Amino acid sequence: MTDTPPDRLCTDPRSPFHDADALERGVGVRVKGVEKTNVEEYCVSEGWVRLAAGNARDRFGNPMTIKLKGPVEPYFRGPRRQEGSPPAEG
Repeated sequence: MTDTPPDRLCTDPRSPFHDADALERGVGVRVKGVEKTNVEEYCVSEGWVRLAAGNARDRFGNPMTIKLKGPVEPYFRGPRRQEGSPPAEG
């Protein structure tokens, strides 16, 4: 895994853009310079994020989302794990 987050990432395990390793490491996202903590999916190259809209759910139990457009800056919150080392507790 590189030190650059993926161009597109989704928290839904059914999505083709789901990356469990990146999500386990922790990815933070800034949109228009503002830190967002409720990001469900983002795409840097297309310049959008999908944010969970409160506690609202659709009929399948998935979070309702809104789409914001603007400059997207993802970053890793934690350091990269070394090969063979156990996951960090916390």
